[in-house]
Amino acid sequence: MVYKFTILSDEIDNFVRVIKIDPEATFFDLHEAILDSVNFEKNQMTSFFICSDHWEKGQEVTLVEMESDSEYDNLVMDEIKLEELISDEKQKLLYVFDLMSDRAFFIELSEIIPGKTVDKTICVSSKGNPPQQIMNDDDVNYGTKINLDENFYGDEDFDIEELDEEGFGDMNFDDSTLFSEDPKF
Repeated sequence: MVYKFTILSDEIDNFVRVIKIDPEATFFDLHEAILDSVNFEKNQMTSFFICSDHWEKGQEVTLVEMESDSEYDNLVMDEIKLEELISDEKQKLLYVFDLMSDRAFFIELSEIIPGKTVDKTICVSSKGNPPQQIMNDDDVNYGTKINLDENFYGDEDFDIEELDEEGFGDMNFDDSTLFSEDPKF
C-alpha cells in the first residue's frame, strides 16, 4: 500500500508538493521528505497535527519529546508510524514548520494506493517555490514591515473641536428613517 500526500501553503498560491510514502513509515520519514522537497534546513523544531475536516488541530506529533499539558498523549515523530494515526483518504494534517510564527503546510492524504509499494519516500510532484522557512522581525506581515510610529492610529493633527457635540461632524440623520419598520437597503 502507498499513501499519497498533497501539501499546500496558504502563503504561496501556486505551491504544491505531492509525496508518496509507505504507510509503515514514521512521521519522521514524512517530516524529512517534506523538508527535502522544499529545501528547508533540518535544524528547526516542527510538529504535525492531525486535523478535523475543518482544519481544527487535534493530536500533535512532535519532533522531540516535549512536556505537554494538552488532553492528548505526547507522541514523537520517530516513534509513530503513519498508519497508526492516518487511515482514511482525505485525512487532513498540519505540518507546522515555523513554530514561533505558527506557520504551516496544509496536508491531505489525497490517495491510498492498494497493492503498490515504494522502496523509499519520494516527492513525485513539485510546483512553485516554498514560502520562506523562518520569518524574521523584518518580515512582519509576510514581507512588509509595519510602521508603528505615533501616526499609526490616525492623524497627528486631529482636532477635537472639528466634531459637533455628539461627535458625528455635520452628518444629518432623521431618527425616523434610521429605525423605520420597512428598511430600504
